[in-house]
Amino acid sequence: MTTRYVSGPQLARLLGQTPRERPVYLALARRVRALVLDGRLAGHTRLPAERDLASALGLSRTTVTAAYDRLREEGYVESRQGAGSWTALPPLRGPAPLAGGPGYGMSRAPDEAGTIDLGAAAPGAPAAFGEAVAAAVAELPRYSDGPGYEPGGIAALREVVAARYAERGVPTRPDQIVVTTGAQHALVMLLRVLVEPGAAVLAERPTYPHALTALRERPARIVPAGVTGGWDAELIAGAMRQAAVRLAYLIPDFQNPTGHLMGADERAVLAEAARRADTVLVADETFAELALDPAAALPPPLAAFDATGRVVSIGSASKLLWGGLRIGWIRTTAPLARRLAESRESLDMASPVLDQLIVRELLLRLGEVRAERAAALTASRDALVAALRDRLPGWEFTVPDGGMSLWARVGLPVASLLAEAAERHGVRVVPGPVFGAEGVLEDFVRLPFVLPPGTLAAAVDRLAAAFAEVRAAPVARPRPAYV
Repeated sequence: MTTRYVSGPQLARLLGQTPRERPVYLALARRVRALVLDGRLAGHTRLPAERDLASALGLSRTTVTAAYDRLREEGYVESRQGAGSWTALPPLRGPAPLAGGPGYGMSRAPDEAGTIDLGAAAPGAPAAFGEAVAAAVAELPRYSDGPGYEPGGIAALREVVAARYAERGVPTRPDQIVVTTGAQHALVMLLRVLVEPGAAVLAERPTYPHALTALRERPARIVPAGVTGGWDAELIAGAMRQAAVRLAYLIPDFQNPTGHLMGADERAVLAEAARRADTVLVADETFAELALDPAAALPPPLAAFDATGRVVSIGSASKLLWGGLRIGWIRTTAPLARRLAESRESLDMASPVLDQLIVRELLLRLGEVRAERAAALTASRDALVAALRDRLPGWEFTVPDGGMSLWARVGLPVASLLAEAAERHGVRVVPGPVFGAEGVLEDFVRLPFVLPPGTLAAAVDRLAAAFAEVRAAPVARPRPAYV
C-alpha cells in the first residue's frame, strides 16, 4: 500500500522548467523516469492526478496523460482504477553485486594479479600513527588495575570527543558520549534501543550500504529519500510525516557516496521537521573532519539546530584516522547515553582500551592529521577528475569539496554490467544499486579517491575500456508492462 505521495507543485519543482524537447510528452516521461532511477522519487510514491500536474506545469492534460501512459508501458508507473498512479520499477535486467561481495571491503593498491580495487574509501594510517601508538602503550598500565570494561568508553577519550563537539559549536559533556566499536556498531546500538522491529526508518538514497544492512536486519521498514541532487528538505519532511518515521539516518557532511554537504538552512528545516514529526535524526559524521580545505567554513553540526535532544550524532575514527581502529562514538543526551551503555553490556561489553587510547592520542593531533589527509586526498581527487574528463568525457559528476569519493553518472543504466566488465579489465568498482534499497541508481558508480594519483589514472583507463565494451554489447529491452 502506498504511504507516500508527491503533489503537483512538488513534482513540478523536481522536474524543473517545461521541457523544450519535442514531443513534450516523451521529454516529460524521460524526466520522471530519471527521478525514479536516481532515487529522487521513491518507489510506490503516489503521483499527482494528471489534471493537477498539468496545472502545475502549465501543460495540457492530454500531454501529461500521454507521458503517464508511456511510463506505464515502460514499467515505471502503475495505476489502478479509482486508486490513482504510483511510481514503480521494471524488472531488473542484470545482476547487481552484493554489498559484501568481492572488492567491497576496502580500497587498496593493485593486488598480486594487478587488479586495482576501488571497492570502498579506506585510507592507511596517518604519519602520526606510530607516535600515537607509543604514547597509548605508555599510558595503558594506568588502566590495568581495573577490570578493563567501560561500556560508555574510557573517560579520557570521552573528554576529548566532547571537547571537539564544543569546538564545533555544540556544547557537550563527557557523559553525553558513548564510545562504540565503530560507526556501524553505533548505528546498530541505536536501532536496537530506539526502533521496534517493523518501524519506519528513513534513509537517504544513495547511502552507505552497510547502514541499509543494519536496517534490514533490525528489521525496519525503509523509507528512502533521494539525495542524488542534494537534500530536498520539504520532501524529506513530508516523508517523515506521511510514513510516521521513527528514526531518520542522514549523512549531512560530505555524504557517502555523493560527497554533498548539507547547508545550514536545510539542517535547520530538518531539525524542526523532526521535532514536529516526533522523529529521531541520526547524523552520521564519519566524514565531517574531511574537508579538503581544512580552513574552510563549514555549516554547524546538525545537532547545533536541535533544542529537544532529537538529533543524535555518530562519529568514527575509521576514515579520518585508520579503519583498523574499530572505534566510534555517539553524542546524545545523558539519559539516552546511559541507556545505550547499559544495553551494550549484553552485546559486546566495551571497546578495547588500547584502541581508545590510540584514538585519543590521534585526536589530540587532529590539526596535523586533517592537514595530511586533505593534501593527499586533494591530489588524488584532482587526478581522478582529470582522468575522467579525458578518458570518459560523457560521465557527469560534481567535484566534491570533501569526503573520499566521487559519484559519477555514466549516462546509461548499465552500472552493474559495467562492474562485471571492469573486473575483467582489472579494476573493481561498486555500481549504484548497491547504495540503494530498491535496485535503482543503475546509471551511477562510486569512485573513491584514496589511492595514489597514478593508480587512479590507470584505473580510469581500465574503466574506459570496460565502458566501451559494455556500450558495444546489445542491451536487452524490458517488456512493456500494461496495468
